[in-house]
Amino acid sequence: MNYPANLQYTKDHEWILIEGNTATVGVTDFAQHELGDIVFIDINAVGKSLPAEAVFGTVEAVKTVSDLFLPIAGTITEVNAALEANPELVNSDPYGEGWMIKMTIDNAAALDLLMSADAYAALVG
Repeated sequence: MNYPANLQYTKDHEWILIEGNTATVGVTDFAQHELGDIVFIDINAVGKSLPAEAVFGTVEAVKTVSDLFLPIAGTITEVNAALEANPELVNSDPYGEGWMIKMTIDNAAALDLLMSADAYAALVG
């Protein structure tokens, strides 16, 4: 499994990339592998301000539907439009073209609650 060191991670298997006051969020390589072939992404939260760990959408795979949890409080500003036609991008490139949302961060200090790549790797074994 691949867990890039420049990202931070949650116990719910989301990753977050911080660039200034903006964050990009997706699901980890572990999550996409566990879900299997992803066939649909449903995120209807653009413009919404949500608390950390709030459900911001769902991902549907051949064998299951799973909630997506916001890693940190903030406002969702963009959804990856490419996933509408190509949800399998989450399987083929979870840390690149398979990103799910962009958001503004409410409180950067809350980032300290997230996991490093090494801590996440230890969590998932």
